[in-house]
Amino acid sequence: MAWHLLLVEDEPKIRDMVVAYLKNEGYTISVAANGSEGLELARKLNPDLIILDLMLPVIGGLEVCRQLRQESQVPIIMLTAKAEEVDKLLGLELGADDYITKPFSLRELAARIRVVLRRSGHGVPGTSPLEVISVGDLTLDLNQREVKLGGKQVDLTPTEFSLLHVLMRHPGRAFSRMHLLDAAMGETYAGYERSVDTHISNLRRKIEPDPVNPSYILTVFGVGYKFRSR
Repeated sequence: MAWHLLLVEDEPKIRDMVVAYLKNEGYTISVAANGSEGLELARKLNPDLIILDLMLPVIGGLEVCRQLRQESQVPIIMLTAKAEEVDKLLGLELGADDYITKPFSLRELAARIRVVLRRSGHGVPGTSPLEVISVGDLTLDLNQREVKLGGKQVDLTPTEFSLLHVLMRHPGRAFSRMHLLDAAMGETYAGYERSVDTHISNLRRKIEPDPVNPSYILTVFGVGYKFRSR
């Protein structure tokens, strides 16, 4: 069965080009032309991934992302014509998994979609080893794509899950930001290093008893991050 994507984009030319290209790549595509319609279709269709424009009529893309993250951990790739770092960080802080800046290559968009789908557990069956990692009250189940804290499930985005998995597999090992990008997101990811800080901050809010003084994900000054030694 083909993966079902939802494209929320108000520019007809971009919408038509993306739909034609991704259908040729084998995806099923649904389309919304504004934020309100996008929210309605996301809730109704439960797509495998959402491609979400930042500048949308009726309801803006950031607000759509915020509302979706209150209800779902569906993978989200944001499209933005704004190149400023603050706009990208706002989307990531709200829970977007990735972003791509207009104008963009359709081939690059397709590559980003494949990477995010793999991170969300939609990769080829049987390619990931079965693995359960437990440290303190925190447990990560790779096969079930679940994280639990004190026995209660923690909702993580696909990117947050991948970053946590990499860190937990190598307790005590210091990772640079670029190394984390490569290990968790793959070589096709062309993001900037500081996006890792935003994802780590989101992770800490979800799994740390005190995010200001983290006990699981530790900062290695001048390097990046590491998971606490067992």
